[in-house]
Amino acid sequence: MHIIGNKRIPFRGFQAINLFGIVFARRECLPLSAVTINHEKIHTQQMRELAFFPFYLLYVAEWMFKSIRRRSFRQGYLSISFEREAYANQEDLSYLEKRKRWGFVKYM
Repeated sequence: MHIIGNKRIPFRGFQAINLFGIVFARRECLPLSAVTINHEKIHTQQMRELAFFPFYLLYVAEWMFKSIRRRSFRQGYLSISFEREAYANQEDLSYLEKRKRWGFVKYM
């Protein structure tokens, strides 16, 4: 996984964002912890399973739907199935070795 440090991406309040398997991290957050890297690796696996573009379409659609439903962008973000899987398993550094295909589905 390639990590690029910069000042603008991701937005304030976020340490890193994974875009097509490349992680952009705020410079002040570097070096990223093993837990954060594992979180982003989980997202990369999700993207690969959905062939990248469908991942982003589902991600944004789920975020918008859940943000409206919960009346909060932050709560909507935390409710996205892809994020729920990544947050639930980010501290298990061996998770990807045992993860079942389409693992995010059980978090929908």
